[in-house]
Amino acid sequence: MREAGQLERLDQVIVADEADLQSAGMLLAAKYGVDRAPFFVVERAGQPPEVFTVYFQFVKKVLNATTTEDEELEEIMNDNPDLDFI
Repeated sequence: MREAGQLERLDQVIVADEADLQSAGMLLAAKYGVDRAPFFVVERAGQPPEVFTVYFQFVKKVLNATTTEDEELEEIMNDNPDLDFI
């Protein structure tokens, strides 16, 4: 995100410390029912918060950046170690 200049577009970065269930990030994850990191919460005036658990989906829909199919497939494979290429 830093290399792509995306970090500057975030209002806040919150850390979820798995050793501290009361850390801000862990409380936020519990609030939205998220069990994986990273995740992104997008708040827009007059709309309910939108939660993204897939980085490239967040990049496309919120940051309006382009991604490649290879990047998306790599993320899917990393997030699902039980999957295998056929």
